[in-house]
Parts: sequence; structure tokens; C-alpha cells
Amino acid sequence: MNGYSVFCVSDHTGVTVESVAKSVLAQFPKLEFSLITLPFVDTAEKARSAAARIAATPHPLVFSTLTDPQLRAVIGEAGVPPFDIFDLVAPAVAAALGQPATPSGGRTHGMAPDYEARIDAVNFALNLDDGLNPERLDQADLILVGVSRVGKTPTALYLALQYGLRAANYPLTPDDLERGDLPACLTAHLPRLRGLTLSAERLAALRQARYPDSRYASLAQCRSELDAAETFFKRHAVPVVDTTRMSVEEIAAHLRHS
Repeated sequence: MNGYSVFCVSDHTGVTVESVAKSVLAQFPKLEFSLITLPFVDTAEKARSAAARIAATPHPLVFSTLTDPQLRAVIGEAGVPPFDIFDLVAPAVAAALGQPATPSGGRTHGMAPDYEARIDAVNFALNLDDGLNPERLDQADLILVGVSRVGKTPTALYLALQYGLRAANYPLTPDDLERGDLPACLTAHLPRLRGLTLSAERLAALRQARYPDSRYASLAQCRSELDAAETFFKRHAVPVVDTTRMSVEEIAAHLRHS
């Protein structure tokens, strides 16, 4: 066996079922999995097509967030019992609440009440990316600070899109580090500062991929910059997240609750 083909079937974007499947499958590190996402399976025709594809695939596993029981039944005709999130969880929740669930596709996404806030936060993160428009830092919920390539930009955007937080990011440049302290525009907003760091080896690898064999990517330069940034963070009691072994989602979750 060369591994399992894992189908993530959804009547909407597939983001939720993908996240669940990845979390569960991570508990089986000795096995190999290949994820195949089938989003917007919201009609019987699409469900039959998905079932045919699943049935024709060797060693399939099926995770599903199909809310329509009839569509779940069609997927079941592939001969592979699906791990359907609603089938597994909703009955227990309904028993606890004392009332049945009312299936409706796509309720976890779409035009949620915070939609406008999240779009505004994304625009804010883009406008204050990489130290742009520092005069607007007073409008930020969080200000991410760190040396180049520690993950500030993707984290700021994730905080905006997922949580609607206005996250600015400000890079500590070699000039800042040589001056011996945080820039004045940052010290004016210390309660909202959050430092990002990572191991020197990981930083060197990231920089090497972008600028091979440069001084910027050298291990010595990375260590020097990270040490200087750490000194600043300690001096001003800035909370720090080490991103070395974290995904963007994990970094954002830590920052949201810090």
C-alpha cells in the first residue's frame, strides 16, 4: 500500500472538513495520506460524481461535512463509510440541547456578521505591512515586530481574515538594531506590541531560500539580529512568540490570546 487517498467532501468551501481531517490524520504519523478536497457538493448529481470518484480510488478514506442526509447517503454508495462530522457529532449535541438539528449547508461560512470587519482588517494589514504608514499604528489591535522573515506578514493577514483583528507589522532592520533600541514609533504603542522570533537555523534557511549565499542569510547574521531583537523585547517587556515549529494558524491563535 502506497498510502491512503483522503477525500474531504463538503457542500461549501471544504475548509472545515479539511481542518478536521488534517487534525485527525496527524495522529497517525507512520502512515501516508494524500488529501483530495471536493467542495460545493450540494446536489445529488455532484454527490454521485464524487461517489464514483471515491469508488474508483484505491484505499480511500472519506471525511464529510455534508449537511443534507440524502447527499450523505449518496456518498455512502461509494462503498466507503464516510466519517461525517455532522452524523458523528450533531446527534450528541441535539441530545444535550433537547432539540433536533436543522440542516442547512454553508452556515459556517458566507456573509457572517463580522464579514465587513474582516475585510476592513485585511485592508488595514496590507496598508500597514512591512512598516508602511507608521502614523496609523495607533489604529492597530496588534503590532507584530521582529527581524525579516520571522512570519510577520502572513500572520498579520491571518489574524485579519480569520479573527477580524487589525494587525500591523513592523520589521526591525539592521539600522534599528545598530541604534540599540526599538524605533520611537513602536515604543509609543508598547501595550500592543507582540514580538515574533524563531531559531537562527530556521531563519537562515528561510533567508537562504530567498537570497542564497548572502550575508543576509548567513547563520552569524541571523543570530546577531535575533539576539539584538530579543534584548529589545526583554527591555520593554514585549510578549514574544517563538514561531520555529508553529504554523501560521498556531501563531495567530497564540497572539490572539496573549
